[in-house]
Parts: sequence; C-alpha cells; structure tokens
Amino acid sequence: MPGYLAALALALCPVLVAARLIVLRRNGTRAMHFGNVDKKDFLIPPFALIYFYVIFAGAFGWPLVASHRFLSSEAIAWAGVTACFGGLGLVLLSLVAFGKSFRVGIGVDHPDKLVTSGVFAISRNPIYVGFALVLLGELLVFPSWIPLIYLVAAVWLFHRQVLREEAFMAEHYGREYAGYAGRVRRYI
Repeated sequence: MPGYLAALALALCPVLVAARLIVLRRNGTRAMHFGNVDKKDFLIPPFALIYFYVIFAGAFGWPLVASHRFLSSEAIAWAGVTACFGGLGLVLLSLVAFGKSFRVGIGVDHPDKLVTSGVFAISRNPIYVGFALVLLGELLVFPSWIPLIYLVAAVWLFHRQVLREEAFMAEHYGREYAGYAGRVRRYI
C-alpha cells in the first residue's frame, strides 16, 4: 500500500502544476517559461520520465533495472508516504500562495508582484522544499540507488534554479527582495 500511495503522490505533483498553469492561461497569464533562460533545462524532462517509470515500476511490479533495496521497513515506508503527502501539501500551498505570480521558469518579460505571504512567509522557496520532500519520501518507500541518485541530482538542480531565480529577483525587486531575503530563510 505505501508504494501505491507514493506513486499517487508523485503523479499528483505535475497534475497540480499543470492545473495551475491552465487556470493562469485561461485568465490571460502566460506562466510557462521553462527553458527560456537556459536551454539545458530541456535535458530535465527525459530524466523525469525515467524517474516516474522507476517509481511506478516499484509500485506496480514492472520490470526494473535495479530492484535491490537498501532496507525493507514498513514503518520507514509509511514515513516516506507521510513525507510524500506533506511535500505535496506544501506544493499545493505554494501554488495557492503564488496566485497570479506562479511561473514555470523565470518570467523575465512579465514578472508579477513579489509573493511574501502564506507559506512564503516561512520559506522563500516552499515549492522546491515540497518537491524535495516528495522525492525524499519516494526514496524512503523505494530505498534503492536510483531514487537516491535522483534525490541528490534534484536537490542540486533545485538549488541551481533557486540561485538563478534569486539573482533575477534581486535585480528586479531590489530592496523589497533584499528585505524579504533578510527576514525569511531560503529553504527551511
């Protein structure tokens, strides 16, 4: 059961983001800017699809290159499910708090207001923290080397993106962002 729930949590992440993008588009906001700043971002989707397959293969018993697990503990698997849904909740709260300001990628041409309320009053990057929690939860449910490598790589990619976004926000919002960055931690 933990495997099915972990797979569901992973599947809901892009569904939440896609739903938010659709709502914004219907309201006239172009929120998809993926790869506009750095074309190397287009290397991410194929690896994400492989990750989705690995998680779903673990949950549904599909063929898998490496199925050896580091450990087998029902309690740790349920802790992983909790992390997955906690991360998913954080992603949802982030999307709600973003309002019209949500973007996939850096929207340099039409940035909206700086969001500092809701979960953004606790973390400057709650959506990345939420995604990282989902990936950590997946590792706890499916403890093998592939989810471990993906977790490490994702955290590195998230941090890389955060640094790019922070540079843009510091330039675009100036003192307002500097004050916000001084009050609220980057992650947690």
